[in-house]
Amino acid sequence: MSNVWIALGLTLFAGMATGLGSIIAFMAKRTNYRFLSIATGFSAGVMLYISFVEIFFKGAETLTERYGEWGNWVNVGSFFGGILFIGLIDNLIPSAENPHEIHPEVETRPLHDPAAPSPKFETLTQTKRNAGFHDHSIHHHKLMRTGLFTALAIGIHNLPEGLVTFLAAVEDPELGLVIAVAIALHNIPEGISVSVPIFYATGNRKKAFFYSVLSGLAEPVGATIAYFGLLLFFGSNVGTIPSEIMGILFGGIAGVMVYISLDELIPTSRAYGKGHDSIYGLISGMLVMALSLLLMK
Repeated sequence: MSNVWIALGLTLFAGMATGLGSIIAFMAKRTNYRFLSIATGFSAGVMLYISFVEIFFKGAETLTERYGEWGNWVNVGSFFGGILFIGLIDNLIPSAENPHEIHPEVETRPLHDPAAPSPKFETLTQTKRNAGFHDHSIHHHKLMRTGLFTALAIGIHNLPEGLVTFLAAVEDPELGLVIAVAIALHNIPEGISVSVPIFYATGNRKKAFFYSVLSGLAEPVGATIAYFGLLLFFGSNVGTIPSEIMGILFGGIAGVMVYISLDELIPTSRAYGKGHDSIYGLISGMLVMALSLLLMK
């Protein structure tokens, strides 16, 4: 039971990083895009390495003990099932509202400097298109809609991410800690993406911060509901989830993390960075994860 509380704490930590992103947006004198690029690349490296080297094989080991050679087939099916699951969630989110939207310096400056002039979205629109940024509406109610849709999109994305962190930490708290840190790094730019449009729509920093935190809370809330649902349907008399179910979940977790890395983190890292920032972050994440696994053995 102690692992459950540790898992919940780690999942809460990872989810609350969206609030940290909001704080950075409001307090940092400049948005350090190179840091965000390296951090998201680092997160992708951690997730990819741990998915293919640790979690996938942990699922295979558990399932082959239960089903013999067929366990490898079940594990591979679980892996691609996880990819299908997060892919379906991704397709349910309105494509016009990108949870990883990049905001140029002229947009973020008034968040932390009240004396700075508000950006003219009329002139920003074409500039952002030319620079690869996503479009913002000029009108405040549309900005608010953008912010709320972004918060909703991130909240939906965070449900499986929270379950990934929670289940990994229940099984192995050290592994859960590594995943929680990787997901927390990935959540920081998401907090910025929620805060910026809501701030310009309302002029209210507290409201922008509130919605960024609310989107992050989806991780611990969703993980807790899913965990107790698994206990209800599959739990044993002593309140544990059977090993074969955990094996299937680990295969699915690996698939979810690979999808998140390839579909969200690496493109975001490349968009924020310059030169080889993205690949430096990616390789650093893999190296740190490899050393961590070696030291934990």
